[in-house]
Amino acid sequence: MPDVTLDVREIEKPARHPKIFGIFDSLAVGEALILVNDHDPRHLHDEFEEKVPGGYGWEYLVREKRDYRIRISKTTEAAPARKLGNTAELTQREVDAADVAWKLDFRGRGLDSNLIRLAAEGAINTHRGGEVDVLVHVISGSGTLGTEIGPVPITAGDLLWLPHHSERSFTAGPDGLNYLTVHSHREPSLTIEPFNPNR
Repeated sequence: MPDVTLDVREIEKPARHPKIFGIFDSLAVGEALILVNDHDPRHLHDEFEEKVPGGYGWEYLVREKRDYRIRISKTTEAAPARKLGNTAELTQREVDAADVAWKLDFRGRGLDSNLIRLAAEGAINTHRGGEVDVLVHVISGSGTLGTEIGPVPITAGDLLWLPHHSERSFTAGPDGLNYLTVHSHREPSLTIEPFNPNR
């Protein structure tokens, strides 16, 4: 199939990147998109590097004032597997109360994941979960998982299962609590809502 050409100069800026990635996603391995722009799209390159590192080619065909043409080729069927970070490093800095130290945030993903950090004696108050089950891995520290049938002591290494719609709370011990959550992706993202016992 011949390369697809997309001139983004007449497309409104907020719509440009979604249009480009929409076309890129539809390409087969070995196919390419020729992007025509009035400037060097360095931010777009950064976005490709974040979302599909190693899965694309980036070749400048023309680099002139107000005329840039880049051949963006698809080199892998899907975004390649990769290392995202290191939880030991992410949990080293001080935390004041509660913090999302990291989250999975890729377009088109099937999972959501967050690294939650609670300071010593910090808490996430009682709330009821949403429509998805959540897997929790306690990375470091200790504390208590509050459930409808009573408290469950938790410590580093514990794996927790939070069924959808279950009541839960988290309270950190004197050494704080760091845990990773994983669940299927939802739009909009899950939010913690206060627990209402009358619902």
